[in-house]
Amino acid sequence: DAEMDQMVADNSSELSDLLISNSNSNDIILAGIDEITTQRQMNSIIESEWFDILSQTISSALLFLLIFGMSATVEVKHLREQVHNKFAILTGVATQFLIMPLLGYLSILVLSDHGLTEPMGISLLIVTASPGGSYSNWWCSMFNADLALSVTMTAISTMVSSIMLPANLLLYVNAAFGASSGSDESIINHLDWPSLFISLAIVILAIGLGLFASFKVSSHRFNRFANRMGSMSGILLVIFSGVLSSLSGDKQAQIWGQPWSFYIGVSAPCLVGLFIATCAGVCARLKRPEVVSVGVECCY
Repeated sequence: DAEMDQMVADNSSELSDLLISNSNSNDIILAGIDEITTQRQMNSIIESEWFDILSQTISSALLFLLIFGMSATVEVKHLREQVHNKFAILTGVATQFLIMPLLGYLSILVLSDHGLTEPMGISLLIVTASPGGSYSNWWCSMFNADLALSVTMTAISTMVSSIMLPANLLLYVNAAFGASSGSDESIINHLDWPSLFISLAIVILAIGLGLFASFKVSSHRFNRFANRMGSMSGILLVIFSGVLSSLSGDKQAQIWGQPWSFYIGVSAPCLVGLFIATCAGVCARLKRPEVVSVGVECCY
């Protein structure tokens, strides 16, 4: 009887452990199913047309406020002086549209066999061929560089980019991926040109309205307010872009988890371009704030 009782107790214990194990497995399976379902629902929302329109609207609004705020910080008198600063403007434009696209192309050649994919390479060429953007004004404001020169260069390079951006993309896309393979047809013709030129139009409009507001109001208090508004918009745009990237279910859209070649390919042209632009500004005997502005405009 004692042995029988022991056997029953052992069997009961094993049965209990088995039930607990099955229960835990079921909980894990259910939790996994819930996580997958939630991720699918999140992806369906992110990939929906209304969410895309909403995110683009918010991004464009923050971009406009950023550039408007930085432009409205500049005094028109100082801007007029920098418009005639030929050496600084020519140095910035040359490094932006001649040096940077070449550096992006060289990065693709070096890293294409080390994990830098074709979509990454195309994105890198678009970035390096684009003009100095809104954040260049922001960084110049943060570093106490010549903000008037930065705004002037941004306006001029944005207008020049309407010709140089497509030209550089046609040249370096064909050189990097080859025209005979059909890459130019599948890439160049499928680039989102309207979005690119809409961004350029937003930059030009924001700069024009910001300078007009600075001229009309002509108040240091307004300039400080505009600078703070632009700085806050820049921070919010960074946070908003980071949130969108982290929510995306596409691993290629997430900044983390990329191969090492991605980080090298993105950072190398910026660092080398910054060095070349800074050396060019020093050789042109520009003032130190102007040298910083030229370097930032080139690499950012």
